[in-house]
Amino acid sequence: MGNLLCCVKVDQSTVAVRERFGKFDKVLEPGCHCLPWFLGSQLAGNLSLRLQQLDVRCETKTKDNVFVNVVASIQYRALTEKANDAFYKLTNPRTQIQAYVFDVIRASVPKLNLDDVFEQKNDIAKAVEEELEKAMSAYGYEIVQTLIVDIEPNERVKKAMNEINAAARMRLAANEKAEAEKIIQIKRAEGEAESKYLSGLGIARQRQAIVDGLRDSVLGFSENVPGTTARDILDLVLITQYFDTMKEIGASSKSSSVFIPHGPGAVQDIATQIRDGFLQASSSH
Repeated sequence: MGNLLCCVKVDQSTVAVRERFGKFDKVLEPGCHCLPWFLGSQLAGNLSLRLQQLDVRCETKTKDNVFVNVVASIQYRALTEKANDAFYKLTNPRTQIQAYVFDVIRASVPKLNLDDVFEQKNDIAKAVEEELEKAMSAYGYEIVQTLIVDIEPNERVKKAMNEINAAARMRLAANEKAEAEKIIQIKRAEGEAESKYLSGLGIARQRQAIVDGLRDSVLGFSENVPGTTARDILDLVLITQYFDTMKEIGASSKSSSVFIPHGPGAVQDIATQIRDGFLQASSSH
């Protein structure tokens, strides 16, 4: 019906190309336009101005001889002011874009090692975008954005990379564990040293207290019981200690059999040995 009335409708985000007797005449904007077919005017076709995306998968080799698949996403659109170039100069813009992506990626990736490809993917995307921008602008297309969305090494290479990473993490964990055990041992040794030091101080104070107590006992007994000597008092103290020791051995349920002299003469022998030890020590000094 529109052709009979010489009218044509152009949708939003679309332009139409009008020809007259087979030659380009005008780009029609969205809306209703008069198309007098009897004067040789005809509609050559429509061109979408919407943003389009093309995903390109390119296989190439890195500098360290690893084959990878690089996936690039190209977002592009036709320019209104160059719609005639976009309509007439390219039969298939997607194929043209794909060819340029292949060329740039296969020229850039072989210069990098595999790890560098992952680190410099933004630089690769920028190089692809610059090359596409220069090439496609002459055909009436604008490159809006170029993204490297995926880098896929060979499955065996990915497995090897994961194993290397896992081994490195295990080595780090082992080092941390060894360092922790080292710190524990150092702290335990410091604690034992401090404990022994304090134990030594306690024993020294205990012995000092015993000596002070014996001295006070000897002095007090001598004053309260006239006619006694220090030797008599020491014998009495030793006998008391002797019977206290026998009592503790007998009262302990976990003690084994201990055979020691337990007659009165044994006490006398112990006192004599202690007294001789003191005398020898005094004579040596």
